[in-house]
Amino acid sequence: MKRLLTLLVPVLLALATGCASQTLLGAEDRTKLQRDLTTGPTSVRYLKASSYITPFFGDASKRLLTPYPPEEVRLLNDTKGNPINPGVVQALVPAGSKARILKVEFPTAWVLAERVLYSPRTQPWVYLDVEGAPPGPPVILVLSPQLKTKEDVLAELDRHLVEHDPAQRIVKFQARFQEAIRQKKVLESMPEAAVEMSWGAPERIRRELNGQQVLQEWMYPGDKRRVYITDGLVTRVDEGTPAAAKP
Repeated sequence: MKRLLTLLVPVLLALATGCASQTLLGAEDRTKLQRDLTTGPTSVRYLKASSYITPFFGDASKRLLTPYPPEEVRLLNDTKGNPINPGVVQALVPAGSKARILKVEFPTAWVLAERVLYSPRTQPWVYLDVEGAPPGPPVILVLSPQLKTKEDVLAELDRHLVEHDPAQRIVKFQARFQEAIRQKKVLESMPEAAVEMSWGAPERIRRELNGQQVLQEWMYPGDKRRVYITDGLVTRVDEGTPAAAKP
C-alpha cells in the first residue's frame, strides 16, 4: 500500500497542478530512444562545440551544458517574457570532449510533476557524463521542445553531439585556431568550420553574393555577437557592446 501511494503521488500532483504531457513522442519511441542512446557505441559522443557549464536555473541538483554564454541562453523566460540567465559560468569544456549519454528524459506528465518549476521543465533533457567537467551535479543538455519523431530527436542531438571524434578535423586547423577553439574565441581568417566548433551554431545566417564572393553574417542569440565570413573565412568579429558600457 505504501509503495502504491509513493507511485501515485507524482500523478496526483500532476493532476492537481494541471501538468499535461509536453512530449509529442509515443511511449514506444521514447523507450527505444532511451535504450538506443544509452547503450552500445552510440552512447559515447563528442561535443560539437566548446561549451559552458552553468547552474541549472532554479534546480541546484543539476548543471546546464550550453554552447552559448549565460546571457544568450534562451531556454526559460520570466513573467514578462524576458530570457532568464541560468547563472555564472562554472567551467568551459572544449569541442571534441567525450560525452557519455546517461539518460534521455522526456517531459511526460509524470516527469513534469517531479521537475523544479523554475527550470526548462517542458523540454527533453539529456543527462551527460562530460569529460573534463569538474565534479558536481549531473550535466544536462536541453533539447528543443518541438520534437515529433525519433528522427527529430536524433537530428537535434546531432546539433550538439557528434558520433565521431572530431580530433582529426581539429588538428588540421592552424595551431592558433585550435587554441581559439579551446578558449571559445573567434579570430580573423578562421575557417567557418572552426567558428562553429568555438562559438557553436549561429541562431541565424544571412547570405549574399558579391560578384563571385559568398558573404555570410552569422548572428548569435540576442544579436549582440556577429561573425562576418567571406568565402568561408572570417573577415570581422563583432562581440557586441557589454551592457554596462551602453549609454
